[in-house]
Amino acid sequence: MMTENSACRSVYQGDAVLDRLLQVAGSPYDCAGVAALLRGINAAALPRGDRSWLRLIAATPSPAQEAQLVALKQALAAEAPAGPPDRALRLAAVRGLMAERGIDGFIVPRADEYQNEYVPACNERLAWLTGFTGSAGLAIVMADQAALFTDGRYTLQAAAQVDTAAYVLRHSIEAPPEAWLGEILKAGQRLGYDPWLLTPDQVTRYHKVAETAGAALVAVVGNPVDGAWQDRPAAPIGPVMAFGVDRAGQESAEKRRQTAAILTKQGCRAAVLSAPDSIAWLLNIRGSDVPHTPLPLSFAILHDDARVELFIDYRKLLPEVAGHLGAEVTIRAPAEFAAGLEALAGRQVLVDPASAAAWIVQRLGQAGVTLDLAPDPVRLPKACKNAVELEGIRAAHRRDGAAMVRFLAWLAETLPTRVLHEIEVSDRLEAFRSEGEGFRGLSFDTISGAGPNGAIIHYRASPETERALASGSLYLLDSGAQYLDGTTDITRTIALGEPTAEMKDRYTRVLKGHIALASAVFPVGTGGAALDVLARSALWQAGITYDHGTGHGVGHYLGVHEGPQRIHYQSKDGQALLPGMVVSNEPGYYKPNGFGIRIENLVAVVPAAPAGGERSMLAFETLTLCPIDTTPLARELLTATEIAWLNDYHERVRTAVAPLLGDDGRAARWLEQATAAI
Repeated sequence: MMTENSACRSVYQGDAVLDRLLQVAGSPYDCAGVAALLRGINAAALPRGDRSWLRLIAATPSPAQEAQLVALKQALAAEAPAGPPDRALRLAAVRGLMAERGIDGFIVPRADEYQNEYVPACNERLAWLTGFTGSAGLAIVMADQAALFTDGRYTLQAAAQVDTAAYVLRHSIEAPPEAWLGEILKAGQRLGYDPWLLTPDQVTRYHKVAETAGAALVAVVGNPVDGAWQDRPAAPIGPVMAFGVDRAGQESAEKRRQTAAILTKQGCRAAVLSAPDSIAWLLNIRGSDVPHTPLPLSFAILHDDARVELFIDYRKLLPEVAGHLGAEVTIRAPAEFAAGLEALAGRQVLVDPASAAAWIVQRLGQAGVTLDLAPDPVRLPKACKNAVELEGIRAAHRRDGAAMVRFLAWLAETLPTRVLHEIEVSDRLEAFRSEGEGFRGLSFDTISGAGPNGAIIHYRASPETERALASGSLYLLDSGAQYLDGTTDITRTIALGEPTAEMKDRYTRVLKGHIALASAVFPVGTGGAALDVLARSALWQAGITYDHGTGHGVGHYLGVHEGPQRIHYQSKDGQALLPGMVVSNEPGYYKPNGFGIRIENLVAVVPAAPAGGERSMLAFETLTLCPIDTTPLARELLTATEIAWLNDYHERVRTAVAPLLGDDGRAARWLEQATAAI
């Protein structure tokens, strides 16, 4: 790997040139500091065309200075990657370090210290070790055997990516890690784990298994995977920006006071916040450290007087952020986090055991803190969007709907003329979205599944797996975008040519479930589990169902998956749906090796007042604005009420989206036809 100073010399023929440039531009860094910073910037998930990173280096760079910094950034990004991975050597190296640390086994989750859905490349330990790149999984490495655990979404992917001679593949639901450990752990053995990568709840489960076997669960100082990973990528340094009250709808100071009042009511003096999306919402900031979600990776301590200590790499902060945060937010280096926790000694402190790293709870316990193990106090207020946030989300969905219509019109025109494949099609949709105001990137990896690939619930197309969009099949497209004013997530299933009778039956039953949930009116206090049956009933009547939740929460220019709200018949948390919450409505059906169907809109929980009603009621406002394909409908299965809902929805889509199409006559004509009443 090129060193910082050699990188500078390769571009400038000498460090002094860049040093003078930086001094003139008002930068606090020398050449080596800039090169280290740029490696972190290259490791971040910057939105396409975002040049705000330049202001992390120099407050006022000239065009010539910008050009030189861009050249250096590109030179560092072009560094020769390591050679092809030898997974066997990596596994052997990890086992060697396990032996040095005196442990007989080691748990390798797909997680980082923030327990995020998306993690930076430097924390993709599971992928580095095993080759499995799915978003959820866990490996356990013993001295003489190893196992990889994934859920049903990734069974096929794991089999294709992982060396089955080195790893036993197990279904994490049907044969969970704890069961496997119960079979192979021996008395006296030591099972190691990284306390930054497991939550206290997870540690408790593994401790019980080890104790039953007469073994010991051991927190390891120095992760053996990290020790073996010689060419580990840099940690991301994504620019952190202020998220103004014009978009957030509420000043950070007010949010902090309201959340501090929750702490006081619970008898707590402080709360440790380890979820970056909670911190981003509370402080009205957004970042770009991880793919698809605008998170500034950081920790925070919220005190009962509304003060906040923010533990973050200061190099990420754009110049205006410190003033935006104000005097009641103290910026501290990540290395000071342990000291910040120890300073809470003698106080009662709230920590979320479901999301905080076990290391945090253990360090607080060692410091003599009285722990209140309770849900993150920011999760619920964050989930209940205010009026400004909801209006932003509506606006984002109008623009996203226009992009979808342009894309679908292009697809309808192009399919008869040439063969299209999954990746080209999803790339074209991203291109349409990128033209929209406030576009910041995709909200997740697009699921573009033609024919049998559509039956793989979390399918991701690759050059090896992609299919052509063939006549007589169904095409499932699940996609979303991040805009400065909202996050979108939409699935449409498109008939390619004439669908079979079976396809029509299944598609119509999925639509009936979608309409039933979208039309629901329910009492205040109702949880998502009570509504899930509405989306499944028409499928159950035919003896079929789907093996995923019906609805997940969605953030406001934050995570496309957000709790605590969800719609799932297996939900045990009892969280009531509250006004302002945004959830998905996405029933589906999947025929293995045949086809997949899913129809997904986002909906907001809003007050309802049925005529003559005697109770406070709620309902759903559908936010997503895009035609639902009527080609695969078995119309005889639809009731008059369901047909009226579909016609009303399409009229609303046409009214909202048509003005945004401008002079795109092709898209306007397609929209008119696609939203015609049935």
